[in-house]
Amino acid sequence: MEANTRSTGRLPAAFLTPGSSSFMDFLSEHQPELLPGKRTLPPVQGAIEAPHGTTIVAVTFPGGVVLAGDRRATMGNVIAQRDIEKVFPADEYSAVGIAGTAGLAVEMVKLFQLELEHFEKVEGAQLSLEGKANRLSTMIRSNLGMAMQGLAVVPLFAGYDVDRDKGRIFSYDVTGGRSEEQGYAATGSGSIFARGAMKKLFRDDLSEAEATTLVVQALYDAADDDSATGGPDVARRIYPIVTVITEDGFRRLSEDEAAGIARSVLERRLEQPDGPRASLL
Repeated sequence: MEANTRSTGRLPAAFLTPGSSSFMDFLSEHQPELLPGKRTLPPVQGAIEAPHGTTIVAVTFPGGVVLAGDRRATMGNVIAQRDIEKVFPADEYSAVGIAGTAGLAVEMVKLFQLELEHFEKVEGAQLSLEGKANRLSTMIRSNLGMAMQGLAVVPLFAGYDVDRDKGRIFSYDVTGGRSEEQGYAATGSGSIFARGAMKKLFRDDLSEAEATTLVVQALYDAADDDSATGGPDVARRIYPIVTVITEDGFRRLSEDEAAGIARSVLERRLEQPDGPRASLL
């Protein structure tokens, strides 16, 4: 399939032959060694130390969904990176937040973006949100061999369903098993603490502003109890990545917007270190 630089510049025949609208199927047929799941790792003893991304959270609200992540990557007991990017647009109406082995996760996201773009160009239409979630499930399943060696990728997928006119969230396990979450979801090492915070604060009638504040509160609580999750770093001006997906498409909050929410949360935590209180009844 490789291009011949001495030719007249024509594309190889593989690019001109009608076939599947899946870019992964195209690679599997013509150059399978380029797919992450087709690679073999050399034999190793013990766990493989590689930077890992941690906590990702998502919350729905009437009219859309918010997907956010902290900025810390760890490698064992060491902070490998303080400002890693963990939330990426998949296409105009969906996004992926990554948890797990950072390098493989970013590569998977780029392949997923290409998969959706390829389908749209070949078919002339976008996949449904359900279809996108299924495609991502297939990619995660193809990484099962590496996951069994400690290099797992467990993303959180969220998007605006134009057919149902609402935001939806999908979570996954390392085998590619997919579940649709109702209202809120979290993945990564701090997910148990983030989920506990969201459980107490979530309402069906949240506004967009309240939903963005809720995810920052949840990430703060995760960082408070999980050393692998990074909280807002005011000294270095590193704040969570917060994205909003509505009928208008994907939007990432600016640094100033994210900083404003994080600083408001921090100021209130000076008065209530454990965060907002939910009513007993």
